Amino acid sequence: MNQAARNIPLDAFWMPFTANRQFKADPRMLVGAKGVHYTSDDGRDILDGTAGLWCCNAGHGYESIAKAAYNQLLEMDYAPAFQMGHPIAFEFADRLRALAPDEFKHVFFTGSGSESVDTALKIALAYHRARGEGQRTRLIGRERGYHGVGFGGISVGGIVNNRKNFGTMLTGVDHLPHTHLPENAFSKGQPEHGAHLADDLERIIALHGAETIAAVIVEPVAGSTGVLIPPKGYLQRLREITSQHGILLIFDEVITGFGRLGTPFASQKFGVVPDMFTTAKGITNGTLPMGAVFAQGFIHDAFMTGPEGMIELFHGYTYSGHPVACAAGLATLDIYEQNGLLTRAAELESYWEEKVHSLRDKGPIKDIRNIGLIGGVELESREGEFGTRAYEVFLKCYKAGAMVRYTGETIAMSPPLIFEKENIDTLIDILGEAISTTA
Repeated sequence: MNQAARNIPLDAFWMPFTANRQFKADPRMLVGAKGVHYTSDDGRDILDGTAGLWCCNAGHGYESIAKAAYNQLLEMDYAPAFQMGHPIAFEFADRLRALAPDEFKHVFFTGSGSESVDTALKIALAYHRARGEGQRTRLIGRERGYHGVGFGGISVGGIVNNRKNFGTMLTGVDHLPHTHLPENAFSKGQPEHGAHLADDLERIIALHGAETIAAVIVEPVAGSTGVLIPPKGYLQRLREITSQHGILLIFDEVITGFGRLGTPFASQKFGVVPDMFTTAKGITNGTLPMGAVFAQGFIHDAFMTGPEGMIELFHGYTYSGHPVACAAGLATLDIYEQNGLLTRAAELESYWEEKVHSLRDKGPIKDIRNIGLIGGVELESREGEFGTRAYEVFLKCYKAGAMVRYTGETIAMSPPLIFEKENIDTLIDILGEAISTTA
């Protein structure tokens, strides 16, 4: 047992997205990580079924990332990105650009997924203004969408508990309907039904006028709400409508980016190219906070007018392109590329799909969803106790040696891309046992 972890006072840290009183009464402490396992404070190996928090795509404990960050700290620990530059940020941006579809020419660095979303929304608004269409101020999100916790992100997001306590948020925001349809239950990969739900964008356009709408933002795969897979043709239809009406389409790829679906980015998986997409999490393998917005060339070029000495975009962060984060990011890209991890999920997808859907008869299961190396198992709710069954399954998995996530009544899984088939077997066996023994 790691006694030091047990003796640390817990009161000072106000934990995010956590039932603080419940946790601190019976804490679950992680004290080490290597490969596909965490180590708990009582010395147990915990199989990482969630890649940390959807972010440690290559697994844990790489010396090459640690050395890159260490060496950069010694060489230059920080440099501003406002009116100054440092080579490693430009190198990293160029490496990232090479992974994306050819249309994406520019990368804007942020410190997190939430910052990436707010950055993309602001770029969208400023882009239209730069083109003389400043009346395009309306933003369209989607029900059950998650786009971080900034005011822009929660405004376009559609998860009620992330919104209801924080006032009026941004004005001029509408939401498309979510795509979670009962007739798609137990679909393998993309479900057949629901492409027509994209047509609700036409209703919103008719209500407000296309000339008032700046952008539509969606997650290609909605993760935080419980793993919702886009119906066949849905994203294509959104692209058609937005292109027809001069509306920018933004993909939130904070979860799907960097190999989660078997391609570097979801746009390559689905064959749909947005105008911008947001990233974070896997960009440094979760080792240091960082995010990035990828923008097509025409968006960037719309700002490059007027006097050359004029700042084109009045936006940025103290830690945009932080040199240590860039060093960690470059080392991460090396690991992804050397080990073929950006396409590995495609190799494992069919086996993963078979094993995840083998859980169907293990207990009170309402639906199972999967794509790439993502899986969601939605449980039937107990009457008047929404979420309690999934929480109990989550706890049982942890005690049995596996970490999964629960969101509402859904168990979500997104293991590291270095998982082997035997790791998948172990994870699914533990989850199956937990579900079958939970009344």
